[in-house]
Amino acid sequence: MTTTVTETTFQELVQPLRRELVAHCYRMMGSLQDAEDLVQETYLRAWRSFDRFEARSSVRTWMYRIATNACLTALEGRSRRPLPTGLGAPPGNPNAELRTRDDVPWLEPLPDRVVWGEAPPDPGDVATSRDSVRLAFVAALQHLTAQQRAVLVLRDVLCWQASEVAATLGTTVASVNSALQRARAHLASLDADAVPTLPDDDPRLRTLLAEYVKAFEEYDVDRIVSLLAADVTWQMPPFEEWYRGAEDVGALIRRHCPAEAAGDQRFLATSANGAPVLALYMRDKVDGVHRAFQLQHLEVTPDGVAAVTVWFDKELFTRFGLPLELPVVDG
Repeated sequence: MTTTVTETTFQELVQPLRRELVAHCYRMMGSLQDAEDLVQETYLRAWRSFDRFEARSSVRTWMYRIATNACLTALEGRSRRPLPTGLGAPPGNPNAELRTRDDVPWLEPLPDRVVWGEAPPDPGDVATSRDSVRLAFVAALQHLTAQQRAVLVLRDVLCWQASEVAATLGTTVASVNSALQRARAHLASLDADAVPTLPDDDPRLRTLLAEYVKAFEEYDVDRIVSLLAADVTWQMPPFEEWYRGAEDVGALIRRHCPAEAAGDQRFLATSANGAPVLALYMRDKVDGVHRAFQLQHLEVTPDGVAAVTVWFDKELFTRFGLPLELPVVDG
């Protein structure tokens, strides 16, 4: 009976933290699959030591400490998860052949449904705010050492005291402050030219997204180009090249997109990392069925679509709760 009560108590205390712990591990790892695995590991470690939990800190703080150290252990000896823009190469030639890098563990998107379910994020929840999981921020974190990453997330996202971070990481307050200073400086240099994106309730966002979808579905490349910011960036892991500028992106689409005419492409809308995602389905030339092709993550600013990150992994459609093919539309 005692064991049953303990298990029930444990679940009641820790289960409400699962979503934010997934977000925390995702920031550290850059992968939803890794994050979910490490949250599971966190719960196992917590359960094994639950009888020794002395309530000198909150359960939430205790769980974050376990999760952070689980991530740090998992990151030992692992390569970072970049996006193509993070490889250090200049923009590519849109008319050249595409080259894949299957040896790189690419950064993955975080479906909003995993963190917030069907409800929008709580503006007061700093642990899972949009800014704390936005794709550019998580990509920038990948440039930091694992220790710097942990310090910055615990201090600047979770707003922990330096002493709490030091206790979690088994280091000194001075070391924490030094690591934080270096991490902030590095992120500032990466994010120096960032332009604020349009909020969800801005009618300009809804209008532009509708026009963007229409332009793709009608395969009007000139119209697509007109909806892009002049200095837009476009990247498509696992392809190693990335592209800058609306005209180059237009050339890329004309050269490499398998669509040929209006109706070849259809979209479903979803979201990830607190931003719009458009799931693109390409029509099969043999049977006419639209099948999962790519996910486009968009950053939309007042100047247009400023950044597009594209993933071709069909498994991501399943993680987003999306079908792998669309029903045939009569007529």
